[in-house]
Amino acid sequence: MDWVKYGHVIASEYRKKIVMALVKGPKTPKQISEDTKLYLSHVSYIINDLVKKGVVECLTPNLRRGKVFSLSSDGKEIADLLKKLR
Repeated sequence: MDWVKYGHVIASEYRKKIVMALVKGPKTPKQISEDTKLYLSHVSYIINDLVKKGVVECLTPNLRRGKVFSLSSDGKEIADLLKKLR
């Protein structure tokens, strides 16, 4: 477990919501926005942040629109721990 990444995720309710939305499988930012009831602009900004931290990965980096994101292996560990703590 990378505790720095875990700390980064739990410091924000939005980051936690997005990580938990991706537990069910790969999604586009629009799908995450609909699942979490967060604005699409917030989702896009947070996803980019989580990609930089290595918690989320882009499965379709060559697409300009309709990118698909999923949890990285570190992201899956963080999500498992968040599920246990609920």
